Amino acid sequence: MARTVPIHFVLVAALMLVAGCAVGPDYVKPVPVAPDAYKEMLGWKVAQPKDDVLRGAWWEIYSDPQLNALEEQVNISNQNVAAAEAQFRQARALVQQARAAYFPTVTIGAGVTRSQRSATFGANPLQSVGAAFNDFTLPLDVTWQADVWGRIRRTVESNQASAQASAGDLENARLSMQAELAQDYFQLRTLDAQKQILNETVVALTKSLELTKNRYAGGVASKADVLQAETLLKTTQAQAIDVGVQRAQLEHAIAVLIGRPPALVTIPGAPIMAVPPPLPIGVPSELLERRPDIAAAERRVAAANAQIGVAEAAYYPTLTLTASAGLESSSLSKWLTWPSRFWSVGPSVSQIVYDGGLRRAQTQQALAAYDVSIATYRQTVLTAFQGVEDNLATLRILEEEAKVQDEAVKASQQSLAVIMNQYKAGIVNYLNVITAQTTALTNQVTAIQILGRRMTANALLVQALGGGWYAADLPSTEEVTHPKRQGRIESTPVSASSPSRP
Repeated sequence: MARTVPIHFVLVAALMLVAGCAVGPDYVKPVPVAPDAYKEMLGWKVAQPKDDVLRGAWWEIYSDPQLNALEEQVNISNQNVAAAEAQFRQARALVQQARAAYFPTVTIGAGVTRSQRSATFGANPLQSVGAAFNDFTLPLDVTWQADVWGRIRRTVESNQASAQASAGDLENARLSMQAELAQDYFQLRTLDAQKQILNETVVALTKSLELTKNRYAGGVASKADVLQAETLLKTTQAQAIDVGVQRAQLEHAIAVLIGRPPALVTIPGAPIMAVPPPLPIGVPSELLERRPDIAAAERRVAAANAQIGVAEAAYYPTLTLTASAGLESSSLSKWLTWPSRFWSVGPSVSQIVYDGGLRRAQTQQALAAYDVSIATYRQTVLTAFQGVEDNLATLRILEEEAKVQDEAVKASQQSLAVIMNQYKAGIVNYLNVITAQTTALTNQVTAIQILGRRMTANALLVQALGGGWYAADLPSTEEVTHPKRQGRIESTPVSASSPSRP
């Protein structure tokens, strides 16, 4: 005799057949156009060994202990980095929030109600018509929405990609703050060197003024020579004092970058001594794996792609399974007894038949957001290529300029020595000396400014190359989904005075 298959078994079997599907397009990583080589690489000195230069604390390539100490404080106390780290933790929590929809919602409660039925209703077998009665309830309700069409899966997938993008933002914020500090530091050291040159020039001009005064007292030089010597001396002293304005501002900027009030930070003066070290450039295609901002933009494309599936899932029916059980009685003494038990269980299917175009608009919005993320990703890649090319060109051109400028410094110093001897011998007037001194000072200042620009461009090139970061450093979906099991990106303490958390 044939046996009838219960309807709930048929339903479960049907669910198992469709449970593996998820509507919406599967993600395909976009492939941007990358050139075969950098345009500005001609004549570039490749670092050796190139694999060991940009890893970890990249600023150590400059061999400056003061810079090293400041950069380490960026990781600890910079508030932009702290905010980015908190945003990453927030994005990671959203993954947990989305995954919670996989599981049923269970609620339990207790209630006591006293009510009276209307006398116009039919008589209740257990209650007299119009009489007040008590209702003691202790229900346990379970609700579970089956992820038949993959709406929850796509939401989790989107949030996982968003959390990975947030991790990329954190690394990009950290790299940006580190590079900004290096730039400010090199500019500050350039000003220190400039002030040193000006102070040395002031000493030389003071001696020149004394010489001119002595010659004037001996009737050899004119009063105009003395006044010109005094004017140049005072002008140079004013320039040396003026350097302090920008230096103070840079010192304050560095203090903020390391998360401290400017009043508590003092950086001793020291002239810039470093020279730009060679860097491992690699090929353009490698840049796509070395920039955290590119990785973050790519993960946002994946998140936007998953949101298309979320929007399309709204076109399909929703299956909800509900169950309820508990104790209910009109008498407090019988409330917690076995005969007071009740239960119910059953599925429900709902389908939107008219929404005024809401689902269509939401799908179109998701598709447009995906197109935005694609364009943003490609623009980020183009901007990254531009940053590398800009700083390669800057370093190459400034290196050539530095060689010529160094020759100009030597020539101006030799010219000053010759003209000074001629002036002492009475062959030329003091205007020639003034011109030679001004030219020598200008060339020295220009040379040190070029060195500072080269160091700044070198730090910017490190930033443009990703600072030694690689896409493999991005946390996996498992790590952003189960942070306690897989660990977490190191939290950045805000400050010693941060309020404790419960």
